[in-house]
Amino acid sequence: MLTYALIFTTGCFALALLMNLWRVVSAPGVPDRILALDTMVINFIAILVLYGIIEGTAVYFEASILIAMVGFISTVAYARFMLRGNIIE
Repeated sequence: MLTYALIFTTGCFALALLMNLWRVVSAPGVPDRILALDTMVINFIAILVLYGIIEGTAVYFEASILIAMVGFISTVAYARFMLRGNIIE
């Protein structure tokens, strides 16, 4: 029963990932695209954690932490680029 629930939630997050991809392509402005990319990272992390639960290994949890850190840094860099025009001063 737990396996079916994990597969269902993985499918829901995959659908959300596709919807965010559509939002990245069709967003009217750059800030909307940045938020959609950040949401895509969050959905990918959720899929990775669910896959780690399904497989029963901790490697995917460590990978999800690494992807979360990279996603946070990239969102901050995008926002800083939008405000100032350069990332590194």
